[in-house]
Amino acid sequence: MLPLAGHESARRLVAGAVKNGRLPRTLLISGPAGVGKQRFALWAAQLLVCTDPGEEPCGQCPPCRKVLGLAHADVHWFVPIPRPKASDPEKAVEEAEKTLAELMADRRENPLWTAPDGMASHAVASARLLLRNAMLTSVEGGSKVFIIGDAERLVPQESSPEAANALLKIIEEPPRETYFILTAADPGRLLPTIRSRAVPLRLGALSTEQVRAFLVEHSKETGAGAPDRSQGSRGSIGNVLADTGSTARAQETATALLAAIIDPKGAPYELALKQRPWEARGEFSSMLEALAETLGNAVRQRAIHNKPVKIGGTRLAAEAPALVEAIAQVERARETAQGNVNPQVLLAVLAGDLEEVLCG
Repeated sequence: MLPLAGHESARRLVAGAVKNGRLPRTLLISGPAGVGKQRFALWAAQLLVCTDPGEEPCGQCPPCRKVLGLAHADVHWFVPIPRPKASDPEKAVEEAEKTLAELMADRRENPLWTAPDGMASHAVASARLLLRNAMLTSVEGGSKVFIIGDAERLVPQESSPEAANALLKIIEEPPRETYFILTAADPGRLLPTIRSRAVPLRLGALSTEQVRAFLVEHSKETGAGAPDRSQGSRGSIGNVLADTGSTARAQETATALLAAIIDPKGAPYELALKQRPWEARGEFSSMLEALAETLGNAVRQRAIHNKPVKIGGTRLAAEAPALVEAIAQVERARETAQGNVNPQVLLAVLAGDLEEVLCG
């Protein structure tokens, strides 16, 4: 596991809380994408299980080394995964456990990970696995830590209200010496019932110097001829690692589609059907996420300024309730996209639904 870069003031705050026994049992770490929120969560978990913690984990004791090797039996890292194919609940949990183990093995080999596939989520199987592990006795005899990365993708309401209610209850009343650390780039997209149960901690962007130093030390692109990509990082190591242009393309398509929907002279159906073939379902889902994020920003601007916003230069006059319903339409399309459907056709249908909601 590579070292944590930056966030010195937040580290001092958490270290002091651990030392005094006052670290919240449920912590929500937020901040811009790619600034190290999940790595910070792992650092906090290491601090909680370290045998000789100070302002930093000692890094030498067996628990510290196990966390760094993603092998500590009481530190559970949940990341978004593809929806399990098994229909039987128990088999789905086993499938989720196997998938997570494979991802952890991959991250041991490739510690410079990027954002998960757009179709991945924390579905009911993951929630049940978390609940099962949370009720077990500590293997190492100390604290148990559950990290839920990209918690915006938590989908407990999917088909099992029992799992959702149990998950909420255990987060609200964790078992003894059990900590939950959630990470989210946009806490506003988290389920309100979960957000209200967590103590927030926000991480800021890194300095350009911190990003550059990390890349020089740990990126394969080193040497005199290597490009300096820290200048365009926006304070995010993750932005540099994931800079393939796919995020910009997703946002560009989402903005163009919304502009065509709300423009009386637009042609959203034609635009949707003329989209180039999607290279991967994850790429298509990333566009849907960009669509939901754009609508979410419109809702917040509507609430703050109480006036229409512009999308791609086109005035969006829809009120907040219509915008919220539009977001729900996009989320339903994301769920449908996980099946065997044609993305172009699904996008055309979604365009019609959004036009009815936003312009009807």
